[in-house]
Amino acid sequence: MSKLALMFPGQGSQAVGMGCDLCAAYPQMRDSYAEASDVLDFDLEQVCAMGPAETLARTDVTQPALLVNSIGIFRILADAGLRFDVAFGHSLGEYSALVATGALSFDDALRLVRRRGQEMLRAAAANPGGMAAVIGLPDEKVAELVTAGDGVWPANFNSPGQVVVSGTKAALDDLAARATGAGARRVIPLAVSGAFHSPLIAAAQAPLRAELEATEWHTPDPAFFSVCSLAFETGDFVELLSRQLVSPVQFTQSVKTLYAAGYDAFLEVGPGSVLSGLVRRISPEATVARATDADTIGELREDPRYWEVA
Repeated sequence: MSKLALMFPGQGSQAVGMGCDLCAAYPQMRDSYAEASDVLDFDLEQVCAMGPAETLARTDVTQPALLVNSIGIFRILADAGLRFDVAFGHSLGEYSALVATGALSFDDALRLVRRRGQEMLRAAAANPGGMAAVIGLPDEKVAELVTAGDGVWPANFNSPGQVVVSGTKAALDDLAARATGAGARRVIPLAVSGAFHSPLIAAAQAPLRAELEATEWHTPDPAFFSVCSLAFETGDFVELLSRQLVSPVQFTQSVKTLYAAGYDAFLEVGPGSVLSGLVRRISPEATVARATDADTIGELREDPRYWEVA
């Protein structure tokens, strides 16, 4: 029987208007937004529906917005009888995966990701930097170029030939020149507010850790797989999520590891289709689907592979 991995997106999957059709069709999404607004003390549904895009793109807003949309969709699927074997996520998506596996409550996750976003912004302001996607070089070559540089680090291993790096502006400019010289097709600066998943935002770790330590944690069920540690994690999420802030997102390696372990179906739960596209490039033999909006959820509900047998 096919083994199903749920995957939850991180920053970059947000868009103004996300969740609107689901709020109209499903009480689970409306309730998720209402809970979030109570915790956050502002109308998150209004921001997601109407923007402006600049506000939604601010990391302290983006993170709870993506969490709410992902968990709202997950609740719709869970109430319909979704069965899955493991959950994982891309950066912020790890918090959604921990909620889906019962390791973390939704309210606590909202509190944590809001603080995470706030502290990431503060750290980025204190240590300015940015991120860039290197396209068309083997992962190993990008890692080699980064190691040879100064002030630049690997941030996201997204798919073969697509690695995001973080660093100071000068270091990113230098890496771009060296990567192009080594045969990269493109080096694309990303519209982000800091050098995330690098030591440049290490100042965010201590305040986030204090919030993590004040949180109640449970053993995941079903399993949780971490893109930070490349392991099935059952505890010490304080250490894991603190380290995650400054560690690379190993999405390529995670998909390969899970597929090799027999997880041959991947379902993206949340707005957008970024992760689905990455999995198709990483493991073309895998079955890939997504639950993004009312249409894709409707299509899923016609496929018996995803539901518990009554």
